[in-house]
Amino acid sequence: MTGRRRSSPRPFSSAPALASAVACTAVIASLLSGCGSLPGASGDSGEKAPVTVMTWAPEGTKATNMPGMPAMAQAYARWVNSRGGIRGHHLRVLTCNERNDSVAAAQCAQRAVDEGAVAVVGSYSQFGRSFMSPLEIKGIPFIGGYGASGEEFQSPLSYPVNGGPASLLAGNGRQLAGACRRVALVRPDTIQGDQMPSLLNSGLRNGHRPPAEDIKAPEDGTDYSRQVTRALDGVGADPSVYGTAADGGKAAGSCVTTALGDHTDTFFDAFQRLQEDSPRVHVASVLGSVGQALVNRMGGSSGPLEGAYLTGWYPVSSDPRWGPMRKVVDDFAFNDNRIDPADQGVQTTWIAYTVLRAVIEQLDDAGVEDITPHALQTTLDDGDHAIDTGGLTPKLRWREGDMLAVQNFPRIVNGMVTYQVVRDGELVAAQDGFVNVTTTMERGVTNDE
Repeated sequence: MTGRRRSSPRPFSSAPALASAVACTAVIASLLSGCGSLPGASGDSGEKAPVTVMTWAPEGTKATNMPGMPAMAQAYARWVNSRGGIRGHHLRVLTCNERNDSVAAAQCAQRAVDEGAVAVVGSYSQFGRSFMSPLEIKGIPFIGGYGASGEEFQSPLSYPVNGGPASLLAGNGRQLAGACRRVALVRPDTIQGDQMPSLLNSGLRNGHRPPAEDIKAPEDGTDYSRQVTRALDGVGADPSVYGTAADGGKAAGSCVTTALGDHTDTFFDAFQRLQEDSPRVHVASVLGSVGQALVNRMGGSSGPLEGAYLTGWYPVSSDPRWGPMRKVVDDFAFNDNRIDPADQGVQTTWIAYTVLRAVIEQLDDAGVEDITPHALQTTLDDGDHAIDTGGLTPKLRWREGDMLAVQNFPRIVNGMVTYQVVRDGELVAAQDGFVNVTTTMERGVTNDE
Protein backbone atom coordinates (compact mmCIF):
# COMPACT_ATOMS: atom_id res chain seq x y z
CA MET A 1 0.00 0.00 0.00
CA THR A 2 1.37 3.43 -0.89
CA GLY A 3 0.41 6.97 0.04
CA ARG A 4 -0.59 6.18 3.61
CA ARG A 5 -1.66 9.06 5.81
CA ARG A 6 0.05 9.57 9.12
CA SER A 7 -2.29 9.98 12.02
CA SER A 8 -1.78 12.84 14.44
CA PRO A 9 0.25 12.29 17.62
CA ARG A 10 -1.72 10.46 20.24
CA PRO A 11 -2.48 12.17 23.55
CA PHE A 12 -1.36 10.06 26.46
CA SER A 13 -3.71 11.49 29.06
CA SER A 14 -3.41 9.71 32.34
CA ALA A 15 -6.61 8.42 33.92
CA PRO A 16 -7.19 7.18 37.47
CA ALA A 17 -6.15 3.58 37.69
CA LEU A 18 -8.61 0.95 38.80
CA ALA A 19 -8.08 -0.57 42.22
CA SER A 20 -5.00 -2.78 42.44
CA ALA A 21 -5.66 -6.40 41.69
CA VAL A 22 -6.09 -8.60 44.76
CA ALA A 23 -4.20 -11.81 45.27
CA CYS A 24 -5.36 -14.44 42.79
CA THR A 25 -6.80 -17.81 43.66
CA ALA A 26 -6.41 -20.22 40.78
CA VAL A 27 -9.76 -21.55 39.68
CA ILE A 28 -10.54 -23.59 36.59
CA ALA A 29 -13.52 -22.11 34.80
CA SER A 30 -16.02 -24.44 33.26
CA LEU A 31 -16.22 -24.01 29.51
CA LEU A 32 -19.45 -22.97 27.91
CA SER A 33 -20.84 -26.04 26.21
CA GLY A 34 -20.98 -25.83 22.42
CA CYS A 35 -19.34 -22.39 22.08
CA GLY A 36 -16.46 -23.79 20.08
CA SER A 37 -13.33 -21.79 19.36
CA LEU A 38 -14.27 -18.24 20.26
CA PRO A 39 -11.51 -15.78 19.35
CA GLY A 40 -9.24 -15.22 22.34
CA ALA A 41 -11.02 -17.80 24.50
CA SER A 42 -9.47 -18.36 27.90
CA GLY A 43 -10.30 -20.35 31.00
CA ASP A 44 -8.30 -18.35 33.58
CA SER A 45 -10.62 -17.00 36.28
CA GLY A 46 -8.39 -15.64 39.04
CA GLU A 47 -9.89 -12.88 41.22
CA LYS A 48 -8.74 -9.57 39.83
CA ALA A 49 -10.19 -6.08 39.69
CA PRO A 50 -13.30 -5.83 37.52
CA VAL A 51 -13.15 -3.95 34.23
CA THR A 52 -15.84 -1.32 33.64
CA VAL A 53 -16.82 -0.33 30.10
CA MET A 54 -19.80 1.41 28.50
CA THR A 55 -21.94 0.75 25.42
CA TRP A 56 -24.43 3.38 24.27
CA ALA A 57 -26.97 3.58 21.47
CA PRO A 58 -30.24 5.39 20.70
CA GLU A 59 -33.44 3.64 21.77
CA GLY A 60 -37.09 4.65 21.38
CA THR A 61 -36.45 7.64 19.10
CA LYS A 62 -38.10 8.79 15.88
CA ALA A 63 -34.91 8.26 13.88
CA THR A 64 -32.42 5.34 13.81
CA ASN A 65 -32.55 3.06 16.87
CA MET A 66 -29.96 0.47 17.87
CA PRO A 67 -31.27 -1.22 21.05
CA GLY A 68 -29.56 -4.47 20.13
CA MET A 69 -26.10 -3.02 20.69
CA PRO A 70 -26.31 -2.43 24.47
CA ALA A 71 -28.35 -5.63 24.78
CA MET A 72 -25.58 -7.59 23.02
CA ALA A 73 -23.01 -5.98 25.32
CA GLN A 74 -24.94 -7.13 28.38
CA ALA A 75 -25.29 -10.66 27.02
CA TYR A 76 -21.57 -10.74 26.27
CA ALA A 77 -20.79 -9.69 29.85
CA ARG A 78 -23.05 -12.40 31.27
CA TRP A 79 -21.33 -14.98 29.10
CA VAL A 80 -17.76 -13.95 29.85
CA ASN A 81 -18.45 -13.54 33.57
CA SER A 82 -19.97 -17.03 33.70
CA ARG A 83 -16.51 -18.21 32.72
CA GLY A 84 -14.69 -16.20 35.37
CA GLY A 85 -14.27 -12.99 33.42
CA ILE A 86 -11.48 -12.04 31.03
CA ARG A 87 -8.37 -13.59 32.54
CA GLY A 88 -9.99 -13.16 35.94
CA HIS A 89 -11.32 -9.63 35.37
CA HIS A 90 -15.09 -9.61 35.62
CA LEU A 91 -16.68 -7.36 33.01
CA ARG A 92 -19.01 -4.61 34.19
CA VAL A 93 -21.01 -3.14 31.30
CA LEU A 94 -22.72 0.22 31.66
CA THR A 95 -25.36 1.11 29.08
CA CYS A 96 -26.75 4.48 28.10
CA ASN A 97 -29.57 5.69 25.83
CA GLU A 98 -27.95 8.20 23.46
CA ARG A 99 -31.43 9.24 22.21
CA ASN A 100 -30.10 10.52 18.86
CA ASP A 101 -29.35 13.75 20.70
CA SER A 102 -26.06 15.62 21.02
CA VAL A 103 -26.65 16.56 24.66
CA ALA A 104 -27.56 12.99 25.61
CA ALA A 105 -24.48 11.69 23.75
CA ALA A 106 -22.26 14.03 25.78
CA GLN A 107 -24.01 12.93 28.97
CA CYS A 108 -23.38 9.27 28.16
CA ALA A 109 -19.69 10.01 27.63
CA GLN A 110 -19.47 11.97 30.86
CA ARG A 111 -21.16 9.13 32.74
CA ALA A 112 -18.55 6.75 31.35
CA VAL A 113 -15.86 9.06 32.74
CA ASP A 114 -17.57 9.49 36.10
CA GLU A 115 -18.12 5.75 36.63
CA GLY A 116 -14.55 4.77 35.79
CA ALA A 117 -15.06 3.13 32.41
CA VAL A 118 -11.76 2.15 30.81
CA ALA A 119 -13.29 2.06 27.30
CA VAL A 120 -16.47 2.71 25.35
CA VAL A 121 -17.17 -0.38 23.26
CA GLY A 122 -19.45 -1.21 20.32
CA SER A 123 -21.61 1.93 20.44
CA TYR A 124 -23.70 4.04 18.04
CA SER A 125 -23.98 7.82 17.86
CA GLN A 126 -24.00 10.43 15.12
CA PHE A 127 -22.67 13.06 17.52
CA GLY A 128 -18.95 12.43 17.63
CA ARG A 129 -18.16 16.05 18.42
CA SER A 130 -20.22 15.73 21.59
CA PHE A 131 -18.99 12.39 22.89
CA MET A 132 -15.34 12.24 21.80
CA SER A 133 -14.17 15.30 23.71
CA PRO A 134 -14.95 13.97 27.22
CA LEU A 135 -13.33 10.65 26.28
CA GLU A 136 -10.21 12.27 24.82
CA ILE A 137 -9.70 14.46 27.90
CA LYS A 138 -9.48 11.30 30.03
CA GLY A 139 -7.73 9.17 27.40
CA ILE A 140 -10.61 6.66 27.21
CA PRO A 141 -10.51 4.52 24.01
CA PHE A 142 -13.58 4.25 21.79
CA ILE A 143 -13.43 0.68 20.45
CA GLY A 144 -15.48 -0.54 17.50
CA GLY A 145 -18.17 2.09 17.14
CA TYR A 146 -20.76 1.72 14.40
CA GLY A 147 -19.14 4.41 12.28
CA ALA A 148 -22.04 6.87 12.32
CA SER A 149 -19.86 9.92 13.01
CA GLY A 150 -16.79 11.29 11.30
CA GLU A 151 -14.89 11.61 14.57
CA GLU A 152 -14.78 7.81 14.83
CA PHE A 153 -12.44 7.85 11.84
CA GLN A 154 -10.43 10.89 12.94
CA SER A 155 -9.86 10.78 16.70
CA PRO A 156 -6.59 9.13 17.81
CA LEU A 157 -8.60 7.51 20.63
CA SER A 158 -10.97 5.72 18.20
CA TYR A 159 -10.34 2.17 17.01
CA PRO A 160 -12.91 1.27 14.30
CA VAL A 161 -13.43 -2.36 13.34
CA ASN A 162 -15.05 -1.63 9.96
CA GLY A 163 -14.77 0.95 7.20
CA GLY A 164 -17.91 2.79 8.24
CA PRO A 165 -20.09 4.54 5.66
CA ALA A 166 -17.07 5.15 3.43
CA SER A 167 -16.60 1.46 2.68
CA LEU A 168 -20.33 0.69 2.50
CA LEU A 169 -21.14 3.48 0.04
CA ALA A 170 -18.00 2.99 -2.04
CA GLY A 171 -18.68 -0.74 -2.09
CA ASN A 172 -22.33 -0.25 -2.99
CA GLY A 173 -21.26 2.01 -5.85
CA ARG A 174 -18.89 -0.64 -7.16
CA GLN A 175 -21.56 -3.31 -6.81
CA LEU A 176 -24.09 -1.20 -8.73
CA ALA A 177 -21.58 -0.17 -11.39
CA GLY A 178 -21.62 -3.74 -12.65
CA ALA A 179 -25.42 -3.93 -12.70
CA CYS A 180 -26.86 -0.46 -13.37
CA ARG A 181 -26.53 2.14 -16.09
CA ARG A 182 -28.14 4.90 -14.04
CA VAL A 183 -28.41 5.25 -10.26
CA ALA A 184 -30.33 7.51 -7.87
CA LEU A 185 -29.27 7.81 -4.23
CA VAL A 186 -31.88 8.65 -1.59
CA ARG A 187 -30.10 9.63 1.59
CA PRO A 188 -30.65 11.58 4.84
CA ASP A 189 -30.53 15.36 4.75
CA THR A 190 -27.89 15.42 7.51
CA ILE A 191 -24.19 16.17 7.86
CA GLN A 192 -23.49 12.45 7.66
CA GLY A 193 -25.77 12.14 4.63
CA ASP A 194 -23.91 14.92 2.85
CA GLN A 195 -20.85 12.65 2.61
CA MET A 196 -22.74 9.81 0.93
CA PRO A 197 -22.91 10.99 -2.72
CA SER A 198 -19.15 11.32 -3.20
CA LEU A 199 -18.60 7.94 -1.55
CA LEU A 200 -21.15 6.17 -3.74
CA ASN A 201 -19.87 7.95 -6.84
CA SER A 202 -16.33 6.79 -6.13
CA GLY A 203 -17.59 3.24 -6.62
CA LEU A 204 -19.65 4.11 -9.68
CA ARG A 205 -16.60 5.73 -11.28
CA ASN A 206 -14.74 2.48 -10.72
CA GLY A 207 -17.15 0.93 -13.24
CA HIS A 208 -17.17 3.98 -15.55
CA ARG A 209 -20.72 4.93 -14.60
CA PRO A 210 -22.00 8.53 -14.28
CA PRO A 211 -22.60 10.09 -10.84
CA ALA A 212 -25.78 9.16 -9.02
CA GLU A 213 -28.77 11.46 -8.84
CA ASP A 214 -28.57 12.88 -5.27
CA ILE A 215 -31.94 13.02 -3.50
CA LYS A 216 -32.14 14.34 0.07
CA ALA A 217 -34.79 13.08 2.49
CA PRO A 218 -35.71 13.90 6.10
CA GLU A 219 -34.09 11.39 8.43
CA ASP A 220 -37.30 10.92 10.40
CA GLY A 221 -39.76 11.21 7.50
CA THR A 222 -43.16 9.56 7.57
CA ASP A 223 -43.84 9.72 3.82
CA TYR A 224 -41.19 9.54 1.12
CA SER A 225 -43.51 9.69 -1.88
CA ARG A 226 -41.86 12.86 -3.18
CA GLN A 227 -38.39 11.32 -2.98
CA VAL A 228 -39.58 8.12 -4.70
CA THR A 229 -41.08 10.15 -7.54
CA ARG A 230 -37.87 12.13 -7.94
CA ALA A 231 -35.81 8.93 -7.93
CA LEU A 232 -37.98 7.26 -10.57
CA ASP A 233 -37.97 10.37 -12.72
CA GLY A 234 -34.24 10.84 -12.26
CA VAL A 235 -33.14 7.42 -13.44
CA GLY A 236 -35.98 6.67 -15.83
CA ALA A 237 -36.39 3.01 -16.73
CA ASP A 238 -35.74 0.83 -19.73
CA PRO A 239 -37.45 -2.55 -19.25
CA SER A 240 -35.69 -3.92 -22.32
CA VAL A 241 -32.39 -4.01 -20.44
CA TYR A 242 -33.72 -4.95 -17.01
CA GLY A 243 -32.24 -8.05 -15.41
CA THR A 244 -30.36 -9.15 -12.34
CA ALA A 245 -26.67 -9.85 -12.30
CA ALA A 246 -27.31 -12.42 -9.56
CA ASP A 247 -29.46 -14.42 -11.96
CA GLY A 248 -27.15 -13.99 -14.93
CA GLY A 249 -29.41 -11.40 -16.57
CA LYS A 250 -28.38 -8.33 -18.49
CA ALA A 251 -27.42 -5.16 -16.64
CA ALA A 252 -30.34 -3.28 -15.17
CA GLY A 253 -30.91 0.07 -16.83
CA SER A 254 -32.04 1.92 -13.71
CA CYS A 255 -31.34 1.47 -10.00
CA VAL A 256 -32.35 3.28 -6.83
CA THR A 257 -30.26 2.86 -3.69
CA THR A 258 -31.12 4.25 -0.29
CA ALA A 259 -29.59 4.52 3.18
CA LEU A 260 -32.22 5.91 5.57
CA GLY A 261 -31.63 3.72 8.61
CA ASP A 262 -34.81 2.75 10.44
CA HIS A 263 -36.94 4.71 7.96
CA THR A 264 -35.82 2.75 4.93
CA ASP A 265 -38.96 0.62 5.24
CA THR A 266 -41.08 3.78 4.99
CA PHE A 267 -39.27 4.63 1.76
CA PHE A 268 -39.85 1.20 0.27
CA ASP A 269 -43.53 1.31 1.25
CA ALA A 270 -43.88 4.37 -0.95
CA PHE A 271 -41.61 2.88 -3.60
CA GLN A 272 -43.71 -0.27 -3.88
CA ARG A 273 -46.90 1.76 -4.17
CA LEU A 274 -45.65 4.29 -6.72
CA GLN A 275 -43.66 1.93 -8.93
CA GLU A 276 -46.75 -0.07 -9.88
CA ASP A 277 -47.47 2.34 -12.74
CA SER A 278 -43.82 2.64 -13.85
CA PRO A 279 -41.36 0.33 -15.61
CA ARG A 280 -39.49 -1.71 -13.04
CA VAL A 281 -36.45 -0.15 -11.40
CA HIS A 282 -33.93 -2.23 -9.50
CA VAL A 283 -33.35 -1.41 -5.82
CA ALA A 284 -30.29 -1.48 -3.61
CA SER A 285 -29.13 -0.42 -0.17
CA VAL A 286 -26.51 -0.99 2.48
CA LEU A 287 -26.74 -3.40 5.40
CA GLY A 288 -27.91 -1.53 8.46
CA SER A 289 -30.63 0.17 6.44
CA VAL A 290 -31.89 -3.13 5.03
CA GLY A 291 -31.67 -6.52 6.73
CA GLN A 292 -33.47 -9.85 6.77
CA ALA A 293 -36.10 -8.58 9.20
CA LEU A 294 -37.05 -5.77 6.81
CA VAL A 295 -37.10 -8.14 3.83
CA ASN A 296 -39.55 -10.33 5.76
CA ARG A 297 -41.75 -7.38 6.74
CA MET A 298 -41.86 -6.16 3.14
CA GLY A 299 -43.23 -9.45 1.84
CA GLY A 300 -40.14 -11.60 1.32
CA SER A 301 -39.79 -12.97 -2.19
CA SER A 302 -42.95 -11.16 -3.33
CA GLY A 303 -41.90 -7.79 -1.88
CA PRO A 304 -40.02 -4.86 -3.42
CA LEU A 305 -36.67 -6.01 -1.99
CA GLU A 306 -36.55 -9.28 -3.92
CA GLY A 307 -33.38 -9.13 -6.02
CA ALA A 308 -32.03 -6.08 -4.15
CA TYR A 309 -28.27 -5.51 -4.18
CA LEU A 310 -26.85 -4.95 -0.68
CA THR A 311 -23.40 -4.11 0.63
CA GLY A 312 -22.31 -4.99 4.17
CA TRP A 313 -19.20 -5.05 6.34
CA TYR A 314 -19.34 -8.66 7.46
CA PRO A 315 -20.22 -12.15 6.18
CA VAL A 316 -23.90 -12.92 5.59
CA SER A 317 -25.68 -13.64 8.88
CA SER A 318 -26.15 -17.33 8.05
CA ASP A 319 -22.38 -17.81 7.79
CA PRO A 320 -21.10 -20.37 10.33
CA ARG A 321 -18.52 -17.86 11.57
CA TRP A 322 -21.37 -16.22 13.48
CA GLY A 323 -22.05 -19.48 15.34
CA PRO A 324 -20.22 -18.48 18.56
CA MET A 325 -22.14 -15.20 18.76
CA ARG A 326 -25.45 -16.95 18.15
CA LYS A 327 -24.63 -19.46 20.89
CA VAL A 328 -23.98 -16.65 23.37
CA VAL A 329 -27.23 -14.93 22.35
CA ASP A 330 -29.18 -18.16 22.73
CA ASP A 331 -27.72 -18.96 26.14
CA PHE A 332 -27.29 -15.53 27.74
CA ALA A 333 -29.71 -13.06 26.14
CA PHE A 334 -32.71 -14.69 27.88
CA ASN A 335 -35.11 -14.19 24.95
CA ASP A 336 -34.23 -10.49 24.71
CA ASN A 337 -36.04 -9.52 21.51
CA ARG A 338 -33.86 -6.43 21.12
CA ILE A 339 -31.07 -8.64 19.80
CA ASP A 340 -31.23 -9.62 16.15
CA PRO A 341 -28.09 -11.64 15.29
CA ALA A 342 -28.45 -10.49 11.67
CA ASP A 343 -28.28 -6.81 12.64
CA GLN A 344 -24.98 -5.10 11.80
CA GLY A 345 -25.11 -3.11 15.04
CA VAL A 346 -25.31 -6.31 17.10
CA GLN A 347 -22.57 -7.85 14.96
CA THR A 348 -20.33 -4.80 15.38
CA THR A 349 -20.79 -4.94 19.15
CA TRP A 350 -19.79 -8.61 19.22
CA ILE A 351 -16.65 -7.84 17.20
CA ALA A 352 -15.81 -4.81 19.36
CA TYR A 353 -15.99 -6.88 22.55
CA THR A 354 -13.87 -9.54 20.87
CA VAL A 355 -11.24 -6.82 20.38
CA LEU A 356 -11.54 -5.66 24.00
CA ARG A 357 -11.09 -9.23 25.21
CA ALA A 358 -8.03 -9.78 23.04
CA VAL A 359 -6.37 -6.57 24.24
CA ILE A 360 -6.95 -7.43 27.91
CA GLU A 361 -5.47 -10.87 27.26
CA GLN A 362 -2.43 -9.27 25.63
CA LEU A 363 -1.98 -7.11 28.73
CA ASP A 364 -2.30 -10.18 30.95
CA ASP A 365 0.31 -11.99 28.88
CA ALA A 366 2.61 -9.01 29.49
CA GLY A 367 2.03 -9.27 33.25
CA VAL A 368 -0.21 -6.19 33.47
CA GLU A 369 -3.09 -6.65 35.90
CA ASP A 370 -4.20 -3.02 36.25
CA ILE A 371 -6.45 -2.48 33.21
CA THR A 372 -6.53 1.28 32.67
CA PRO A 373 -7.53 3.44 29.69
CA HIS A 374 -3.86 4.25 29.13
CA ALA A 375 -2.87 0.58 29.16
CA LEU A 376 -5.57 -0.25 26.62
CA GLN A 377 -4.64 2.68 24.39
CA THR A 378 -0.95 1.84 24.43
CA THR A 379 -1.63 -1.79 23.49
CA LEU A 380 -4.06 -0.82 20.73
CA ASP A 381 -1.58 1.68 19.31
CA ASP A 382 1.54 -0.46 19.50
CA GLY A 383 0.36 -4.06 19.85
CA ASP A 384 2.63 -6.60 18.23
CA HIS A 385 -0.20 -9.02 17.49
CA ALA A 386 -3.05 -8.37 15.07
CA ILE A 387 -6.43 -9.29 16.55
CA ASP A 388 -8.24 -12.29 15.13
CA THR A 389 -12.02 -11.83 15.02
CA GLY A 390 -12.72 -15.38 13.90
CA GLY A 391 -12.79 -14.46 10.21
CA LEU A 392 -15.60 -11.90 10.62
CA THR A 393 -13.14 -9.19 9.57
CA PRO A 394 -9.55 -9.23 8.42
CA LYS A 395 -7.15 -9.35 11.36
CA LEU A 396 -7.21 -5.91 12.97
CA ARG A 397 -4.40 -3.66 14.15
CA TRP A 398 -4.26 0.13 14.62
CA ARG A 399 -0.59 0.99 14.33
CA GLU A 400 0.16 4.11 12.33
CA GLY A 401 1.24 2.08 9.31
CA ASP A 402 -2.07 0.19 9.30
CA MET A 403 -4.19 3.29 8.61
CA LEU A 404 -5.59 3.64 5.10
CA ALA A 405 -5.06 6.84 3.09
CA VAL A 406 -8.73 7.82 2.89
CA GLN A 407 -9.40 11.55 3.03
CA ASN A 408 -11.58 12.53 6.01
CA PHE A 409 -11.37 8.95 7.34
CA PRO A 410 -7.72 8.54 8.44
CA ARG A 411 -8.45 5.96 11.16
CA ILE A 412 -9.88 3.30 8.82
CA VAL A 413 -7.84 0.08 8.95
CA ASN A 414 -10.41 -2.27 7.37
CA GLY A 415 -11.34 -1.60 3.74
CA MET A 416 -13.24 -4.86 3.20
CA VAL A 417 -16.96 -5.25 2.42
CA THR A 418 -19.26 -8.08 1.37
CA TYR A 419 -21.78 -8.18 -1.47
CA GLN A 420 -25.17 -9.69 -0.74
CA VAL A 421 -28.43 -10.08 -2.66
CA VAL A 422 -32.02 -10.91 -1.72
CA ARG A 423 -32.87 -14.18 -3.44
CA ASP A 424 -36.16 -16.03 -2.81
CA GLY A 425 -36.75 -13.70 0.12
CA GLU A 426 -33.44 -14.50 1.82
CA LEU A 427 -30.26 -12.46 2.17
CA VAL A 428 -27.47 -14.53 0.66
CA ALA A 429 -23.89 -13.88 -0.41
CA ALA A 430 -23.68 -12.51 -3.95
CA GLN A 431 -20.09 -13.76 -4.14
CA ASP A 432 -17.66 -15.56 -1.89
CA GLY A 433 -15.35 -13.73 0.46
CA PHE A 434 -14.60 -10.07 1.06
CA VAL A 435 -14.26 -7.33 -1.54
CA ASN A 436 -11.42 -4.88 -0.95
CA VAL A 437 -12.59 -1.32 -1.67
CA THR A 438 -9.51 0.37 -0.22
CA THR A 439 -8.28 1.68 -3.56
CA THR A 440 -11.76 2.89 -4.48
CA MET A 441 -11.96 4.88 -1.24
CA GLU A 442 -8.42 6.22 -1.43
CA ARG A 443 -8.73 7.39 -5.03
CA GLY A 444 -12.41 8.25 -5.21
CA VAL A 445 -13.20 10.17 -2.05
CA THR A 446 -10.48 12.68 -2.84
CA ASN A 447 -12.15 13.54 -6.14
CA ASP A 448 -15.62 14.82 -5.28
CA GLU A 449 -17.83 15.83 -8.12
